Amino acid sequence: MKIVLQLVLWVIIGVLSYLLFNAIYGEVKFNEVKEKRYKMAIENLRDLRVSQMAHKTVTKKYEADFDKLVRFIDTAQFTLTQRRDSTVLDEVATKNFGVDQYKEITIIDTLGYKSIKDSLFGGSDRYKTMINVPIDGANAKFEMKTGTINKSNIDFPVFEIKVLKEVLLFDQDKDFINKEKQIVSVDGVNGDALTVGSLTKINTNGNWPKSYGANDE
Repeated sequence: MKIVLQLVLWVIIGVLSYLLFNAIYGEVKFNEVKEKRYKMAIENLRDLRVSQMAHKTVTKKYEADFDKLVRFIDTAQFTLTQRRDSTVLDEVATKNFGVDQYKEITIIDTLGYKSIKDSLFGGSDRYKTMINVPIDGANAKFEMKTGTINKSNIDFPVFEIKVLKEVLLFDQDKDFINKEKQIVSVDGVNGDALTVGSLTKINTNGNWPKSYGANDE
């Protein structure tokens, strides 16, 4: 009987050790997959952000329609300018004081134009597919919305682009995904999605930590 009990105990210890190993190893592998996929998604989010910023620079607004955003990149141009200070005669002050009065002004010269496509993406055409979530098997697109926020009776354009974590991790363990969606940490991506921009405040930053790369450029 003593030998039987010892065998049973060794079996229980072996099973528990196996389960513990699988739990630890499973989470390690999950984190490896997560970090790789987050980095891939963040590259697209950066491309989408600079495209939206360029659109606002030229048109004073953001674009919610991806096809229109691509056409904008294909055809639009940045205006290259140069600012210089100058001094001119202030005719009103001269008339009031009876002697020549001068004022400083800033002159903006147009130097030329440069393709937005070349400025942002060089010879690459990756902007044409940047709306697609770059994870094999996900078959999903980033959500992209625009809007306005009124402050001091002025409407400010805003945008938000995001992808749910469960979309990026669609084939991973559901328990690990649910745990990841609830994370609150300075070293992690808080919330249930990777996002850049906001529809509720004037902000074009991403919500990922610096360990994944700059989130504000």
